Amino acid sequence: MRKQLVELALIIGAVLLIREYIAQAYNIPSASMEPTLLIGDFILVNKLLYSISEPLRGDMVVFKYPKNPDIDFIKRIIARGGDRVEFTSLYDEKSGLLIYRVSVNGKPYELRYLGEELLEGGRCHKYEETIHREDGKLIKHGVCFRDTLLKVPGVAYGAIDESHCFRYNADGLCVDFIVPEGYYFVMGDNRDNSQDSRFWGFVPRSNIVGKAFVIYYSGKVPPLTPQEVSPFIVVRQIVYALLHPRFSRIGKPLIDK
Repeated sequence: MRKQLVELALIIGAVLLIREYIAQAYNIPSASMEPTLLIGDFILVNKLLYSISEPLRGDMVVFKYPKNPDIDFIKRIIARGGDRVEFTSLYDEKSGLLIYRVSVNGKPYELRYLGEELLEGGRCHKYEETIHREDGKLIKHGVCFRDTLLKVPGVAYGAIDESHCFRYNADGLCVDFIVPEGYYFVMGDNRDNSQDSRFWGFVPRSNIVGKAFVIYYSGKVPPLTPQEVSPFIVVRQIVYALLHPRFSRIGKPLIDK
């Protein structure tokens, strides 16, 4: 009996150690990262990576929400400290939509239209965005634009300090700004349905938990807001996911996606 208790304690200790320092599981509750991540994707996050290296542009990172550190968010790094970011509004004849392109340090993140796709969060006009990473590598990933009047091609007034903004557009959005050192500018891949740095500002380096690297399970579940997450709701989501699996997404890698 004593041996079994010791073995159980060792297992629990190992699990806690892995969870604290190496990898942790997260569930995607909303559509803000579509088309890359869907509601009901269960992902693993590498927590060790950023203890030995720095986050890079294009990384999908889990971080403590700056306005409420008790809540975890996942978004994509668009720019880092010292980067100058510009937003340009465009009308795309292929999709018939008003979209917006991001440029970092004078290099546009090009957008290539891929067509329409019906996802959990609604109809997506899918584009391939190309991000210029610091090491010279190009990161290509999907983004969604919606047929909606709500467009936020820039940073909302008050989300960042005025000293970091070089130019505002006619709607009062900052469309040309610099990211302060030690901070990151993040956005959801679902560009017209994501609460991100455009609304509440930059993410401090100390808030970043780790990098998403694989979808270990996926199933259809009801959408949630971060504020709705609780232990009971998490169990409910797991049950829903187990009953409605999406086999094609299980084991899907997320590195450089």
